[in-house]
Amino acid sequence: MALNRTDVEKIAHLARLQIDESSVPEYATNLSNILDLISQMQSIDTSDVEPLAHPLDAVQRLRADNITENNQREHLQTVAPSVESGLFLVPKVIE
Repeated sequence: MALNRTDVEKIAHLARLQIDESSVPEYATNLSNILDLISQMQSIDTSDVEPLAHPLDAVQRLRADNITENNQREHLQTVAPSVESGLFLVPKVIE
């Protein structure tokens, strides 16, 4: 798909980009090459390709799920302005 000068100017306007008049042909060529590459990639049969979550078979290292702090809820709620049934009460924000 070949883009012309007006196509590049429309794209630049929509993207709010300021492009020099002298570089418009270069942008048109580069964008046309990108669109041609996309067209080539879409024409490839990928029906037998299994989707991947990640291109590498990497396993994420996770730390052990151990408790590192003591429960201080009662201590922290002693200085709270309003508490009910172990919960902090706060003013309603959304009307």
